[in-house]
Amino acid sequence: MKFIQGENRNQITLFPVSLDQSISIDNEVRLIDLFVDSLSLEKLGFKMDFQENGRPGYHPGCLLKLFIYGYLNKVRSSRDLEKETSRNIEVMWLLKRLQPDHNTISNFRRDNNVAIKKVFRQTVTIAKHFNLIGGKLIAGDSSKFRAQNSKKNNYNQKKIDQHIQYIDNKLDAYNNELAQNDGDNSRIDELKKDIKNQTDRKEKYNQLEKQLHETGQEQISTSDPESRQMITRNNITEVAYNVQTSVDEKNNILIDYKVTNNNDSKAMGNMLRRAKSILRDNSFTALYDKGYHTGSEFKTANDLGVDVLVAIPTLPSSSQSPCTDYNLDKFYYNKQDDTYTCPQGQILKSNGNWYSEKNTRFKQYRTKVCRNCSVKHLCTRSIKNPRIIQRSQYAEYVEKNKENFDKFKNIYRKRQAIVEHPYGTIKRQWGFSYILTKKGKDRAESEMGLIFTAYNLRRIFNILGKELFRKYIEALCIQLYHILIKIETVFCSFSKSYKYSYSLLISK
Repeated sequence: MKFIQGENRNQITLFPVSLDQSISIDNEVRLIDLFVDSLSLEKLGFKMDFQENGRPGYHPGCLLKLFIYGYLNKVRSSRDLEKETSRNIEVMWLLKRLQPDHNTISNFRRDNNVAIKKVFRQTVTIAKHFNLIGGKLIAGDSSKFRAQNSKKNNYNQKKIDQHIQYIDNKLDAYNNELAQNDGDNSRIDELKKDIKNQTDRKEKYNQLEKQLHETGQEQISTSDPESRQMITRNNITEVAYNVQTSVDEKNNILIDYKVTNNNDSKAMGNMLRRAKSILRDNSFTALYDKGYHTGSEFKTANDLGVDVLVAIPTLPSSSQSPCTDYNLDKFYYNKQDDTYTCPQGQILKSNGNWYSEKNTRFKQYRTKVCRNCSVKHLCTRSIKNPRIIQRSQYAEYVEKNKENFDKFKNIYRKRQAIVEHPYGTIKRQWGFSYILTKKGKDRAESEMGLIFTAYNLRRIFNILGKELFRKYIEALCIQLYHILIKIETVFCSFSKSYKYSYSLLISK
């Protein structure tokens, strides 16, 4: 039976093929090379000056090309990238056969958080140039990316108390057994050793408890200090980072991201402020889910002049009336009189005083008629007290959002399709559901910056096509080259003029 035969490995080639000829003209790796070459790396913040002593360092553009290629091809481990430099012909072409080791590769990602974020911004600039970003409708959301910190290495006060209680019980048992020992020296030595081990463990937990009190934090993670245990879905928790993103509706392109270790409740205002700065406009509408439903954040959006549509969370059962016909939304607020009217037509008034609770100020509204009302048992669960309504300082902004949400539900339905597109690609297709780096948010931001840069480039490649993108980047490179030539010419003329003036001064 005949099969297609490969070449003889020992066959000598008469006309050798160069490395450049091995890479097709439309290969994506050429676009990565052009993209990085078009960047002013020093202006972006990459370190370009190195000491002349010893072996020269690698150019940051070389390592940036390696990382972008790796993330676009689902390879992000520094050791795996090191392997690719010696076995992947595309990487050999991209790096001109340079082979940095894994420490050099890893350190580059670790040390260039700010510069990597600016590289991401360049992808947004390119998208804006080609009108790929509409700037009229954006969606914001967050996603948990698991940190390099196990649950066992994450502690709160409750967990520390459980460990200390367990150790105390063990110590009591060992001490009782030691007191009752009838002279078995080998067992005595073993018990003393166990007591010392448990005492050392208890000291460790005492130190963690002390750190909790000193820092005022609710959690401590020992492997990745700034990661936190969070609910990822339903009641499943992970030690993770919470990554906030803003995605434009026109082509699902990311315009901004921020790595946090907090929940969503206080995130919307800051992300809107950043989006306004990036888009240089506030005439856009932002869509968020119910996790962002916070009064102070609605006020921030109002101050920025940005329209938001935020899903309205369901009232917990403890905040609902025994009969839903008497829930708060059934009470009418009169802004001019600063009063509420209940479903029975009674007027609830405030004494004008402001009260504070959990950094929120509010007024209280009530009526004396409530005590003898025939439907009081349907309105409130309190037997002695009348129905009391609390109105926070942000109530008008919350009400405005509800009015807009009910009016533009058809627009809000687009939210999930917009904002989940990047996460679907990154987590499901690429498998990047966790953060590879350790030791804090800065390193996690470097990781996410490279992931999101790769995502935006993939979207741009797919939408524009490789040829149009190549022509645009080549034009940028030519423009940058001419700018550098002009700078060099001006510098040379200044240098010659300075030398001439100096020589005249010396001659005099």
